[in-house]
Amino acid sequence: MTNYDVGRRRLLKAFGLTAAAGPLAMSKADAVLGASLGYDEKTGVSPSDYRPPTDLARSSDAKSAAITWIEANAAEVTKLSDDVWGYAELSLREWKSSLATAALLRKYGFSIRWGAGGFPAAFVATFGQGGPVLGFNAEYDALPGLSQVAGKGTHDPLVYNYDAYGPTYGPGHGDAHNLLGSGSTAAAIAVSQAIRRYGLKATVKVFGTTGEEQLVGKPYLVKAGVYDGLDAFLDWHPFNNTLAFWNTTSALTSATFTFVGAAGHGANPLGNKSGLDGALLMATMSEYLREKNVAASGRFHYAIINGGGAPNVTPDLCSIWYFVREGSPARVKVLYDKIVECAKAAAQASQTRLEHKFHSATWNTLGNKAGAELMNDNMRQIGPPLFTAADQELARTLQRSVGKPADGLPTGLIPLAPPAPAFGGGISTDTADVSWRTPVLTALVTTFPAGLPNHNWTVTAAAASPIGHSGMLSAARYLAAAAIDLIEQPDRLAAIKEEFSGRTAAVRWESLIPEGQQPPAYEPPQDFLTATGQTWPPPAVQWPVPEVVSTETLGGTGPALPPVS
Repeated sequence: MTNYDVGRRRLLKAFGLTAAAGPLAMSKADAVLGASLGYDEKTGVSPSDYRPPTDLARSSDAKSAAITWIEANAAEVTKLSDDVWGYAELSLREWKSSLATAALLRKYGFSIRWGAGGFPAAFVATFGQGGPVLGFNAEYDALPGLSQVAGKGTHDPLVYNYDAYGPTYGPGHGDAHNLLGSGSTAAAIAVSQAIRRYGLKATVKVFGTTGEEQLVGKPYLVKAGVYDGLDAFLDWHPFNNTLAFWNTTSALTSATFTFVGAAGHGANPLGNKSGLDGALLMATMSEYLREKNVAASGRFHYAIINGGGAPNVTPDLCSIWYFVREGSPARVKVLYDKIVECAKAAAQASQTRLEHKFHSATWNTLGNKAGAELMNDNMRQIGPPLFTAADQELARTLQRSVGKPADGLPTGLIPLAPPAPAFGGGISTDTADVSWRTPVLTALVTTFPAGLPNHNWTVTAAAASPIGHSGMLSAARYLAAAAIDLIEQPDRLAAIKEEFSGRTAAVRWESLIPEGQQPPAYEPPQDFLTATGQTWPPPAVQWPVPEVVSTETLGGTGPALPPVS
């Protein structure tokens, strides 16, 4: 029995099927599964004998012009990336980063529409008209606590917030979205230059997306129709290796559970009602789900947002934020409902009031084999990112700093391969919702050393170093080259769209965002609103948001007892 057979048996068992089940049975068990693994099997794709085609990407004057533009303007693109890295703005607050990205696009003839989907820091930049409509993904949000000096191989937070009782680190680009947004922007501009020079008929759109790290932006934007009308969407992500793929990802739900109690002195706690107790009880109860209620494809993780300020004050307010992941929307709902029940029980046990706030949810990604094959062939022809001896030395230092083998940076491409037959869970992306509305072509490109995880300070260090710059410029070339093929080879685009229609034929996409749900939001500074021509709040946003205020009474211990004499 091959590894593929073993993996397939495990996956089928997770969905309550036998090893003999075919694509139809898979689709009936979960239509989303049928659109990914089931579709590949139905069309004869087997990891054991798959060989990617090598005659898809074509050389052309327009493609050469696009790649030449990227090389000639590398300094300008790198400056944008480093500027965004320096801003290190958290999700939904990327004021400077979005302005800088939009400014470069406007310089090269793109029109900018701000406030897409009601998000102030989201925009749609458009160039050209007619022909295929191609979208590019630009993200620019940083992560909390991942500040790091650029290009330094040992941990040294650039922003260190001193506090006598609990120091913290500032935000940093530990997922390298400074590179992601700038690389996609460069690719879109390069394609626009080729369109103008050679009179090609096509429309290029860049979607400046806010809040990806919180999985907020695109689910709401897709629901609002912002991505409607695309023929294809081109995306990439910084990674520790270089490859194209059509794998799936985890569906996800994000929510906060706030426990509201009654404050009091920590030394005289009788009758106090601790919000922190509620959050800790919920965390403990949810941990007991892991053995018997969480499949191998499931994940949940959490962070306590406001656990109190001092030991001698019982906190009357405490929030715990959960991400819940599974292999499909139906499966993530089952796990999420179990988490909610833990929250209700924790509130009862701690005698606190529960405020449950849904934030966002996204589907798992729908891959596209034909799109991945076109991307892969362009990557193969262009070649992997090139790294210097100094880059390799920095990479090995970073690896040693976090206890990983000092193997340095990969120097080749990982061959294109079908998705693993058993989905074992993992990351989520809000591009997933886009992938169910239009075909998505995706590349992962080396911008940090092998063996290191995303969301780590080592990624921040590399993201503003020559390592990150080289990977970003390679990604821009890959996306631009694939886009030119989509414009100049209508048959390739038609094949990608035909596969998309085949995969989605039995699946009706519905947003996981409830009707009338207000997204998480922050009020922009006035200078940002003035610069972008926006007003606050947007039409669908209630502002200020209703406050969560403790009105709970203190608890008792029973009737007063007479004194003992």
